[in-house]
Amino acid sequence: MEKYITKDGIKYELRGELYYPLLGIPEQTEYYIGKYGRLHLRYIKKYCKSTYVTLLTEGKLNSYLHEIDEQAYSMFKIIVGEFAKEHGINEELKAFDTLKWVAEMNNIKACAEEIVLREVIYK
Repeated sequence: MEKYITKDGIKYELRGELYYPLLGIPEQTEYYIGKYGRLHLRYIKKYCKSTYVTLLTEGKLNSYLHEIDEQAYSMFKIIVGEFAKEHGINEELKAFDTLKWVAEMNNIKACAEEIVLREVIYK
């Protein structure tokens, strides 16, 4: 008997008297996954199991999470910039009253993060 056989595109290995299929997860791209990508991963593992399993078995999970992460960071930067401009938070205020600038920027960043989480991560 042969050690390996292929039938219907699936490779089998002989172990003892039986052939077992050699199954595995396909190769995935290796992107760095940041904060928002990891948050989304936790969310889909808990609430969207079918999406998680499908992406994992197709080998697309890492690239999907990388895309979500980039989209979230991009949206965060845009929102922070728009809010800062809208509220008059600029380099002049930073030079004149640093503590007020820091407080305002922290508030803007917290608001922007809430929007990103609601619109991108937990959707």
